Amino acid sequence: MPTPTPNLPPAVPLRRADLDVSAEGFSSLEEPMRLAELAGISSSVEARSTWRALDPMAPEDYRQLAALLLDRWYEQGVRHVGIGGGQGAGKSTLGHLLMQAGELSGLNTCVLSIDDFYLPRADRLALARQVHPLLATRGPPGTHDVALCRSVLDALPHAREVAVPVFDKGRDDRTGSRTVAGYADVVVLEGWCVGARPSPPKLLAKPVNSLERERDPDSTWRSHVNDALGTAYAELFDGLESLVHLQAPDMAAVRRWRLQQEQDRPPELRMTAAEVDRFVQHYDRVTLAMMRDLPHRADTAVTLDQYQKVAKVTFRPAAQQRPGASHETIPVLNAPMDSPRPP
Repeated sequence: MPTPTPNLPPAVPLRRADLDVSAEGFSSLEEPMRLAELAGISSSVEARSTWRALDPMAPEDYRQLAALLLDRWYEQGVRHVGIGGGQGAGKSTLGHLLMQAGELSGLNTCVLSIDDFYLPRADRLALARQVHPLLATRGPPGTHDVALCRSVLDALPHAREVAVPVFDKGRDDRTGSRTVAGYADVVVLEGWCVGARPSPPKLLAKPVNSLERERDPDSTWRSHVNDALGTAYAELFDGLESLVHLQAPDMAAVRRWRLQQEQDRPPELRMTAAEVDRFVQHYDRVTLAMMRDLPHRADTAVTLDQYQKVAKVTFRPAAQQRPGASHETIPVLNAPMDSPRPP
């Protein structure tokens, strides 16, 4: 279990390390940042210095995004951040770069994945028996230990160290815990459903794919997922002061990017294209709803093209969202459920 959160001392104040902005290094910092120009904002010397120092092998757009985001969070005093977006959109890549940017700029940045908090296999099998068989499959809302996730996020800015669960996807089960250094200046939670809101109940009746049509004909499973988004997950996401959304161009891109991720796995464990398609169907409904909702609600909305390059980025003031905002259902729009709303 993580370090208890009641009666916590004040968080360690944000700090900023001295960056190399000497005359010798200044000329290299005059190069403009494409994403800043795309968003119509100015980039600070610190952001440009961080960007230039990040891993040169990482995608250029994500390097710039990480540097700009951390700079904005520091200036706005943001501590808890969420990053959401479809599978393969680059959330983990951005998370790694944010941690590196934190090291460079002197901000203790901790990045966690919502995948760390999957329910143990035995708990999901119990849900499968008691509620619906599809709940045995990890991933959709309702298959995470949200209370544990909240306690870890709350503890990280205040405690010296915090225990975080370890989930082995090969075994499909929790296998223990790891210790993460605390006193974090910025805590980032990344995950495909981070920031998602429940849909209006009347939209649940019509299946969006063959999985729902064949395995959930009475909408029991998708109603359970939707209810989870409106309760435990809403409370979790309400605690985030800033929200970043990485928007894929369409679900075909999500499937293609997810299939590309399979190439990083041992050949004997890789899913085929048909298996990836079936797997992603568990996420279709919520991903589509996020694609319609979050480009207009996230304070950093990033639109990706088919090649995972940033086509558009919008920076808004950090949400500091009002209590209960994540409990609200997504407004009903005059567009089909199986297509994203144009940004």
